[in-house]
Amino acid sequence: MSSALKYRTVKTITEGLYREKGSKFLAFAIPCDSAEEAKKHVDQFWKKHPGAVHVCFAWRFGKKKFEERYSDDGEPANSAGKPIFGQIQAFNLTNILIAVVRYYGGTNLGVGGLIQAYKAASKDALDKAEIVEKELADFYAIRFTFDQTGDVMNLLQRRHVEISGQEYNEHGSVVHFSIAQNLSELLPKDFEHLPSIKLEKTGSDQ
Repeated sequence: MSSALKYRTVKTITEGLYREKGSKFLAFAIPCDSAEEAKKHVDQFWKKHPGAVHVCFAWRFGKKKFEERYSDDGEPANSAGKPIFGQIQAFNLTNILIAVVRYYGGTNLGVGGLIQAYKAASKDALDKAEIVEKELADFYAIRFTFDQTGDVMNLLQRRHVEISGQEYNEHGSVVHFSIAQNLSELLPKDFEHLPSIKLEKTGSDQ
């Protein structure tokens, strides 16, 4: 990636289109976080496009270590999935699925024509996408008593954390949050004057 502490992905779903000799290639660039989620999207495309002959795709997940896959879905080997995946690489993206739905127009395009079509449709979807750069994050849970709520929330706000959830019990609160990895090491010092607070790291972007 362009930075050891950042990654690039698309913000929302965008669509691309390429036509050649009657065939239509509909490309969808989709932000998602796992292969399971991506497979559900691919299954939905078959349901939404029952007249399609192929749904080819490529995906990449991960921030430092990548999980990658591409599929020709019955097209000639490396004529569909690989050029789709090539656009993910060219735009330097992760946590993304690109699926291309093909409607056959009655004329064979040949391997070269298919490579161009799947590449062009994918590129059109990405050209229309809003690409965002996000910081790699560490994930924490912090436990504190009710009377410490003001101090804790002020410190978290100062570090621009992203709160994902909050729980309450008879002892106080538990806040789950993420913070940019380059700021993560500062957290213990932030709370050292509040020794009764319990700060636990629960995960990290990989």
